[in-house]
Amino acid sequence: MSTYASGQPDTTAGHAARQLPHRTSLFVTGDFPRRRWPTVLLGTLGGLLLAYAWNANLVDDQIGFGTADALLGHDAHGTPITGVVSGVLFAFVSGLAGSFTACNIAAFGAVGPLVGQSPSLRHRLLHVAKPLGWVFAGMAPVSAAYGALVGLVGTHMPQFSTAAGKGLTPRALQSMTAFGLIGLVMIVLGLAAVGLVRDPLAGLSRRFPNAPLVLVGAMIGGFLVGRPYPLFRDLFRHAATTHNPVYGAGAFLLQSIGNIAVMAVLFVALAYGTGGRLQRVLASRPARISVVTAAAFLVAGVFTVVYWDVRMLARLGYLWFPPSPWG
Repeated sequence: MSTYASGQPDTTAGHAARQLPHRTSLFVTGDFPRRRWPTVLLGTLGGLLLAYAWNANLVDDQIGFGTADALLGHDAHGTPITGVVSGVLFAFVSGLAGSFTACNIAAFGAVGPLVGQSPSLRHRLLHVAKPLGWVFAGMAPVSAAYGALVGLVGTHMPQFSTAAGKGLTPRALQSMTAFGLIGLVMIVLGLAAVGLVRDPLAGLSRRFPNAPLVLVGAMIGGFLVGRPYPLFRDLFRHAATTHNPVYGAGAFLLQSIGNIAVMAVLFVALAYGTGGRLQRVLASRPARISVVTAAAFLVAGVFTVVYWDVRMLARLGYLWFPPSPWG
């Protein structure tokens, strides 16, 4: 036991030991910032502004179509998929071209908190590959299972519906449900990261420490369940008409891999390109990791819910949301 200068016993050391932060899962370190609400407020405002400013025509049509056309060497959206080989190539290219669509902005937010988690510069490749591998482990079964389902059920699925009208179509309802649930999960994870709600993954993480990464992968795979992106609908249509669940599973998995390819490169670039400086900056004040994690999840979660649910209902006249200048 240590003593003060006055000679009195120092009991603060034992008290501090009892108060050490307790990590409950990969995204909830226990090192919470003293001022939590500013992080929540800024993350929420960031998601709202992103949902307001997002230009689907620029991102989906000009960037997405332009990238796919350049990679395939022809009009990706206007040229029919003629067979399994061309379908496999189209799956990966369309996933890569769709990396910056409104769906995948959430994926960048989900993996953003992993940057700087590597404890040292040694074996950095392993430190980068392992979390991406666990993300893939969560993404692969969801993407493959949904692709197999599309191959079995075919064109009878709501996502294939071309029904038009003033109300909510089956395809719109499926998109709103899928992205709404994913966005809510991200918001809860963001609030948990700063200690405002209990960590929902605490119990599972005690047995499976990488469960949060698997959940992130499952959410990325779940984007396909609601995705209305035109190039994905082309792939969806081809997989549905082949009635081949094996092809559907493989094609959907390849598109998800294409979706996360740019994200993975960004992750590697941040881990390597900063030369460990980013890790040291975060480690110097552990609460910064909680702030980065919470902000990333909140921006992505609020954006996903507002863009896919609130803006959708506003366009149909059910509620009001300020329209952006570019529509």
